[in-house]
Amino acid sequence: MSLRTPVGSDHQLARLLQIGIVLEEVVEARAAKHAAETEDLDDETKELLEEAATESADHRQRLEELVAELDAETIGFEEIQRLVEEQYEADQDFDGVLYDQLCNEETAYKFYDDLIEAIEETDTAFSIDREHVLSTLRELRAEEKEGVEEVTELMERRD
Repeated sequence: MSLRTPVGSDHQLARLLQIGIVLEEVVEARAAKHAAETEDLDDETKELLEEAATESADHRQRLEELVAELDAETIGFEEIQRLVEEQYEADQDFDGVLYDQLCNEETAYKFYDDLIEAIEETDTAFSIDREHVLSTLRELRAEEKEGVEEVTELMERRD
């Protein structure tokens, strides 16, 4: 499943949104794990991670709502998870909690940016309102951009 080509059907859009759901699950799980299991975190970093986990859960729910509105069959979680890991290196470990969070935020931002572009490049009629989908994805992208900026600012203050 590539975001390099326009989205051509409800089925393809559903699959791409499902990839976003799994990507958000990965971000949520990693942020929550770091916040809970990393003993030497300062309060600011811990709060950032907890907020990131909460935001990812919200994003996942919003994507699930879009998928539910589509007239398309979904595919199994395991297949989507494999695609996410292959495409976005979601199973990688990074040096440092903040660096890991930055990579997660950047990956999500890039995914939404690419998905928006792929939808905008098509004239396919979907069973869901195109502007509703794009509006939701643009909001998610903006929130991910804000997350990238917050993590970057925190990292710069630490240097």
